[in-house]
Amino acid sequence: MRFPLTLTADLATYLLRQRIRRRRRFPLVLMLEPLHACNLTCTGCGRIREYESSIREKLTVRQCLQAVDEAGAPIVSICGGEPLIYPPIGELVRGILKRRKHVYLCTNGVYLEKKLPLFRPTSRFFFNVHLDGLEQTHDRLVERRGVFQAAIAGIQAAKRAGFLVCTNTTIYRETEIDEIDALFAYLTELGVDGFLLSPAYGYAAVQQTNPQGAAEIFLTREQIRAKFQQAQRLFDKYRLTTSPIYWEFLQGKRELTCAAWASPTRNVRGWKGPCYLITDAHYDSFQQLMENTPWEKYGYGKDPRCEHCLMHSGYETAAALGMNARLRDSWKMLVWQFS
Repeated sequence: MRFPLTLTADLATYLLRQRIRRRRRFPLVLMLEPLHACNLTCTGCGRIREYESSIREKLTVRQCLQAVDEAGAPIVSICGGEPLIYPPIGELVRGILKRRKHVYLCTNGVYLEKKLPLFRPTSRFFFNVHLDGLEQTHDRLVERRGVFQAAIAGIQAAKRAGFLVCTNTTIYRETEIDEIDALFAYLTELGVDGFLLSPAYGYAAVQQTNPQGAAEIFLTREQIRAKFQQAQRLFDKYRLTTSPIYWEFLQGKRELTCAAWASPTRNVRGWKGPCYLITDAHYDSFQQLMENTPWEKYGYGKDPRCEHCLMHSGYETAAALGMNARLRDSWKMLVWQFS
């Protein structure tokens, strides 16, 4: 099974409940950023650049849990910044799990082994470790030697302790698919439970501060689709958590409409609108974000900033919601989940 049965059942029940209520827009995943500080300065990261003036600020646990309650999404992705340097991270995760949510803690893995005693294994909790290649490539992209080995040590310790662990890999312009194949083969041997592949696309926070570097590493829409056509064997060989619908979209075999509203972001400045990558406003409440954001003005062909974006938080959620659905999509998703 691709995901724990509890996650599949809770998500299906949640979606059914929203459709019965005939809600047009509702969140699936809350992107919760309790802080933007990080122990690394990764080449492709925009957070440490965009939020430089508030890099030392943190949300309280109470503010974080209030955001979880406001959004009501069944899945919470704790990101940042580096969540494992957030002092009350253990308390925060426990508070979210008590609300019967599913948690993905996104980490670079450097402190994973050290912080492991703060958590307890459950089918509702995943560590999501970011790895962009084998040791030499990954350490170059995160701009520090030894990070790959520290992340691997953390993954091994987490698996020994009984935790669910997945990884997130960004595909850049220079990424060699053969190297990612070798990476996934190695991680499979370590018992990693699933792999997420994401394309690297330029956005304002990085392009404005490092335009030359952005041009060298980020992909256009056409280049993304060429890369993911090359990566078909990865989808066939490994436990990718990228759904077959989103995968077809990444390869250019179909179109999806961005559902950025389904993955709202809460950070130290408020509710970030309209999406994880574009910042036009910060709102005081989730309701204000949903009601005051002109959603119809964003997306491919509408806003030039969306031209090359194929972000999973916008398009994978659209696939999960059945937007732009085709006749056999439900069967395809069912077979994929139980494969």
